[in-house]
Formats: sequence, structure tokens, C-alpha cells
Amino acid sequence: MNIKTIQKNILSWYKKNGRKLPRRQTKDPYAIHISEVMLQQTQVDRVIPYFHRRMKDFPDYKTLAQASKTDLLSHRSGLGFNSRALRLQQCAITIIEKWKNGEWKDERLLREREVLMKLPGIGPYTSAAIMAFSRNLSVPVIDTNIRRVYIFLFKLPETITAKALEAFAETVIPQWRSRDWHNALMDQWALLLTARKTKIKSLSKQSKFEGSDRQVRWWTMKQLVKFWTITIKNIEDEFPKKNVKNIVKDMQKEKLIEIDWKKGIISIDEK
Repeated sequence: MNIKTIQKNILSWYKKNGRKLPRRQTKDPYAIHISEVMLQQTQVDRVIPYFHRRMKDFPDYKTLAQASKTDLLSHRSGLGFNSRALRLQQCAITIIEKWKNGEWKDERLLREREVLMKLPGIGPYTSAAIMAFSRNLSVPVIDTNIRRVYIFLFKLPETITAKALEAFAETVIPQWRSRDWHNALMDQWALLLTARKTKIKSLSKQSKFEGSDRQVRWWTMKQLVKFWTITIKNIEDEFPKKNVKNIVKDMQKEKLIEIDWKKGIISIDEK
């Protein structure tokens, strides 16, 4: 089957079977940016209610930049990855400082990937997603799931490097259909070409959450959003087998929390 036939089949299938997701109802770079950060390592169904809350309370970069850490993290409670929320806010602050009112008036920001990737928290995947979904630009949007779809559909070797796959992907994006193409590939993975179906291994495997440092961090931030302060002993009682002091020290370095070491009391770092 040649490339044009595969393109036609994929887009035709997507037209009939594509999912109606909130992010697909907009071309706003901000909304797309928010959704892509939330979707990292989190299932779509879990993200949707959080996305609606975030867009209602922080509808643009300006309101996001001005938010308190407590308000910001309360929107992540249940999703985890609080450091991403703070990087997202830092990105908003940077945009406010460089572009009046946080508006994307400088199209160079959306059309030059290197410029976009200089913003805090925006890497290769997020930059590609913002460009493809907001401006329909032919930039390959590839994560581990889309990688699996490309390998399966185009009979590529599983050993293909990330650089080689990106170069190939760029050649098969249908002209002026980047947005639809990448949405279609995402739905192919979600609805048809799962890991079990394709038997293609992921390049990386997410570490176990239960009993991990990530769980300690998640639980700590959830309690802080709810109760404002907690003690180190509270955390040690909940996770007796973990080195809690080292974990909270790292969180303090990341400016997620403040610690009164004499009293053993932890609070959210609002600086």
C-alpha cells in the first residue's frame, strides 16, 4: 500500500470515527498548550474535567501568570506532576514579559520551533503540538504512541531512531492537513492500534506509581492544597518506608514547598 493510499484511508477513517475532544474545538495556542501539558502521561478521560476548570479560571496566559501557587496547584490536585504546573506558570510569566498581554501577536513564536522551545517547559513534543494544532503547520508530532502507529502503518523497523522517524514523518504529513492528520494518528492509537494489537514495544516504560517518590510528592501536595499546612511526621506516618526528609528537601529546592525544619511544618511556597 503506497503512502497516498494510507493517508487517504487514515483521514477517511478519522472523518467518520474521530473523537470529539475539547481541545479539538479550538485553535487557540494557549488552550492547546494547557491540554498538551495536562495530557502528558495522563488519560484523556481524566484530563477533560480538569481542562474545563483550568480554562474557566485561567482563560489566558495573563490570568495564569497572576495565579497564586495554591490556586494553581488545586487545579492539578488528582493529576499530579505539580512541577509541570509551575513550569507552565513560568512560561506564562515569560510570555507576558515578552509579548504584551500574553497574546501570540509575534507569529514567529508559533512558526519557528527553536523560538518556541526557548520558553520554560516547552520541549520538542509540546512545541510541535502547539504548531500543528494551532497553526496547522507540517511539524511531526510524535510521542511513544504515535511512534507505534507510524511503525505499524508504514512497516518501519522497530529500531528506527527518533531522528529518522521524525524525518520520515515530516514527508508523509498531508499538505494543509497537519491538524487532522495528527488527530487521526492519535485516535488510531487510542481506538485501534494499541500496544497489544501492534505488539510494538514502547521506547520507555513509566515507573510504578504505588510506593514511589512520586506518590509521596503527589500525596503531600494534595494535603497542602486541602489543609494549607502539614507536618513531616504526617508524611512519615503515611509512608513509613520512604525517606521523606530527602523527598521534601527536593520539593523545597524546586520551590514547591516551604519547610520550617525546627517545627517540622510544611506549607506551599507562595514566593
